[in-house]
Amino acid sequence: MVAYYIVMAIVAYAIGSISFSVIFSKKMAGFDVREKGSGNAGSTNVLRTVGKKAAALTLICDILKGIIAILIAVLLSNIVKELDGALLVQIAAVAVVIGHTFPIFFGFKGGKGVATSLGVLLLINWQIGLICLVFALVIMALTRMVSAGSVLAAILFPVLTLFIGQDYFIVPGNYFIFSVIMALIVAFNHRSNIKRILSGTENKLSFKK
Repeated sequence: MVAYYIVMAIVAYAIGSISFSVIFSKKMAGFDVREKGSGNAGSTNVLRTVGKKAAALTLICDILKGIIAILIAVLLSNIVKELDGALLVQIAAVAVVIGHTFPIFFGFKGGKGVATSLGVLLLINWQIGLICLVFALVIMALTRMVSAGSVLAAILFPVLTLFIGQDYFIVPGNYFIFSVIMALIVAFNHRSNIKRILSGTENKLSFKK
């Protein structure tokens, strides 16, 4: 049975490793987005360096990576009844975000995993996913900092798992430890942003552009 969990982790990691920001920036602008702007392979940097269309495509595809990984985990847990479905889903979720952050196909230099984490959350528990999304958007609108909204929404995730019953998850189970791990991954990936926020030098979005 252990082999199933390992295979799931590998498959999810491979899905996460498809760096759409690099693919779209090269195809639509002729350069690797990691060589421009902040150097991050995420939709925010694509927006700043390539444009709205490429950023929207990147965002959608990165969200879909999380959704697809969880769908595969759920399908596998339904086929192999002996598996712990909740654990399988959690392994897939962590692996796909790690794949996005350290993509094997793109030199292990990826994005920060926020959009992919959102895809994971929306499928694991759509209520929590929507709450975190709205919360993040409000923080971004108030601060004009994508990083602030992303980190605070990640922190909100474990808090919400304490108040929303396990039966509301796509596969019932205990998701608190998993939610803490996901929050820590997002926070770790934003460590440089957090330093800039604290020092007052973090980049801000201009909604007029």
